[in-house]
Amino acid sequence: MTTIVFSHPSSAEHDTGPGHPERPDRIRAVLRVLDGEEFSGLTRREAPAAEIAQIARVHPDGYAERLLAAAPVEGTVRIDPDTVMSPESGEAALRAAGALIGAVDAVVSGEVENAFCAIRPPGHHAEPTHGMGFCLFNNVAIAAAHARAEHGLEKIAVVDFDVHHGNGTQSYFEEDPALFFGSTHEYPLYPGTGAASETGVGNIFNAPLSSGSGSEAFRAGMDDLILPGLREFGPDLILISAGFDGHERDPLATLRLHEDDYSWVTGRIREIAGEHCDGRVISTLEGGYDLDALAASAAAHVHALIA
Repeated sequence: MTTIVFSHPSSAEHDTGPGHPERPDRIRAVLRVLDGEEFSGLTRREAPAAEIAQIARVHPDGYAERLLAAAPVEGTVRIDPDTVMSPESGEAALRAAGALIGAVDAVVSGEVENAFCAIRPPGHHAEPTHGMGFCLFNNVAIAAAHARAEHGLEKIAVVDFDVHHGNGTQSYFEEDPALFFGSTHEYPLYPGTGAASETGVGNIFNAPLSSGSGSEAFRAGMDDLILPGLREFGPDLILISAGFDGHERDPLATLRLHEDDYSWVTGRIREIAGEHCDGRVISTLEGGYDLDALAASAAAHVHALIA
């Protein structure tokens, strides 16, 4: 099989409370569309729970233990104005990070060519020292660290097309020339990072998009900056932070992307993966808050992974 999907029931049990945009219905919408007949050939696997030691490669000094201890016995608590935990949030966060770890093991071993992690909470805003922006652990950074520590891969790339800049991933990557981070995102917008001038040690490629930008600007940012940089980097593994909140129907931003844009960029990333790393690509769900647009965009993305 080409593609494996990792998921876990705890993703739907992470309760952010009434009115919160990062709600359980998001993962239900994605899994519902992936249960369709057109995806019947997908391999599916339950996400394992990440170990504290695996998380500590990215989030040091007892961060994971403190975060897990912050989960309430009942109700909800906020760890920042946007980021909520409920009794099941710790399990969901461990399984979200564990999905990426399991996907790395499956892809690097050659069991499958690529993987999609249908999980929540998302991760790309989580800084090494604190969660934020709906994110508890930085799932893609944990995956990158695992690929290096356990599989001996050296050059790991993340391509992030969420509408919000992946500040946490950039923070972890920006001083290591053997890590690559490329991001398209609406700018200025939360979290306020992601200017084109933020280049790390020559390994950070930000293509900020102005409010109202559509397919042409998005594809130009990829074709003119991020994809050439990725090709020159020559990755051993490519991770995708697959946020679908750049869609024109999303309520949290003002880009005008469509499902075809996500299919297109996924195909382009796969081309580069075929040239440099035996097709190894692992994608994980980040944002996307209009349920219909999210489901359609995720379907287009996974279609492009299995094509």
